[in-house]
Amino acid sequence: MSRYWTEKVKNIKPYVPGEQPKDRAYVKLNTNENPYPPSPKVQDAIRSATDETLRLYPDPESGALCESIAAHFGLKKKNVFIGNGSDELLAFCFPAFFEPAGKPILFAEITYSFYPVYADFFGVAYRLIPVDENFNVSVDGYFSENGGILVANPNAPTGKGLTLEIVETIVGRNPESVVILDEAYIDFGGTTAAGLIPRYPNLLVVRTLSKSYSLAGLRVGFALGHEDLIEGLARVRDSINSYTVDRLAQAGARAALEDDAYFQETRSKIVKTRDRVSQALTSQGFRVIPSDANFVFISHPSMPARSLFAGLREKGVLVRYFDKPKIDQYLRVTIGTDDDMDRFLKAVEEICRS
Repeated sequence: MSRYWTEKVKNIKPYVPGEQPKDRAYVKLNTNENPYPPSPKVQDAIRSATDETLRLYPDPESGALCESIAAHFGLKKKNVFIGNGSDELLAFCFPAFFEPAGKPILFAEITYSFYPVYADFFGVAYRLIPVDENFNVSVDGYFSENGGILVANPNAPTGKGLTLEIVETIVGRNPESVVILDEAYIDFGGTTAAGLIPRYPNLLVVRTLSKSYSLAGLRVGFALGHEDLIEGLARVRDSINSYTVDRLAQAGARAALEDDAYFQETRSKIVKTRDRVSQALTSQGFRVIPSDANFVFISHPSMPARSLFAGLREKGVLVRYFDKPKIDQYLRVTIGTDDDMDRFLKAVEEICRS
């Protein structure tokens, strides 16, 4: 701990990202990356954009990409905001919409672990909405007084999804609060709430191209919402760094969105593999939480999750373990290729049998 750190830096508990190992080759099922490469059109677009214009700053508004996204969702360009991954967008949301001295914001007690990190960093009070033994969120908890709401749909790390009807009820019951819907995994199950935006000025949908579009290394996310919410995000961005998304990322993201056939093909593969793996694990005695995401959340009745995590790592398979109350007997397993998952299933069977 440095004596030059501020008190805030001394006291924060940063988000811990999934391991990115360099010591050996692993079957990497720990960070919810897409196992398939991005559309070939992405690389073509990036190569085409690699020219003398790199000496110039990128379009701070990512205008061409905004137009592509707006057309994709049947919205207007003014309803779209681009950021350096959805995590940056979520971070911008806190100073844009949540008052440090205001009413507590609401999010589930088991959800994306970056939410409390953001809240603590920006000094925003929060209240946790309980989940039951099946990781279902107590939706009624979102109908209490609040300073804003964060909902991951599907949820992380459980993979549980909410219906569009429930999402609309939450948004409609909170007209004085900004409801942020984090749809990082929506393409693997469920229905996006983007279609609700014209009716609800308090709804902000946050998306990423990291998961379903295989672009985790490119860092592009986007938010969809009423133009007033979009302007709020722009004010925060332009108070920190106006050029958050580079030229190559903008070009690659547009190409990915435009190749819908490739997107549908790879997404369908992942969903099919997820269902197969869920059935295989269930047959081995695991509890598998029904998932609408590109991962499964699993628990074994007799094998401690920490032991299984360590055993898998020894066998060259990385998964995610969270040493936290209520979920410390579960592992989150990203869905890889069929070959990846066969290696995972074989390793699990060997560990549980030994």
